[in-house]
Amino acid sequence: MNLAAIPAFVSGDIFRVVVEAPRGSNVKLKYEPQWETMTLSRPLPTGVVFPFDWGFVPSTQNADGDPVDAMVLWDVASYPGVVLECRAIGVLQVEQNRVNHDSSERVRNDRIVSIPVEARREHDLKDVSALPVRVRQELEQFALTATALEGKALQIIGWGDGPAALELIRRTTATLQKR
Repeated sequence: MNLAAIPAFVSGDIFRVVVEAPRGSNVKLKYEPQWETMTLSRPLPTGVVFPFDWGFVPSTQNADGDPVDAMVLWDVASYPGVVLECRAIGVLQVEQNRVNHDSSERVRNDRIVSIPVEARREHDLKDVSALPVRVRQELEQFALTATALEGKALQIIGWGDGPAALELIRRTTATLQKR
């Protein structure tokens, strides 16, 4: 089954995230729709691991040409290829080089911040602003560090709330349907 073609939304504001790299992984995996499998994208820099499950929202296409990235905040790790039903609590807004090591064109590549519908301990977390400032700073540093040697020249723009995250998903789903 092509995981990238699964509908983005379950119903209402509940959407799907396909996990590529689980919490604790020190390699970035990437889903390859043509082969319907996960492949190795790259190892993370020494000592860096994914702080939460990381993946993408299926049936979306962001400005960088890939599906919209999503991090899944919860205190467990799932597995590559697992599809989680989630709700948005925010979005980490970033800009990067469209092509690695080429700063002539910059694009947005925001990351959705989500909570699985089935999360128990994080269930009451409704907005990214409820996260301690230190946690938000650490998530920013992770994004910068994980891409530091890849030529993306990532820049943090700021944070958006849950509605901004949902707007990004809806906009990038509509963009993909127009193509």
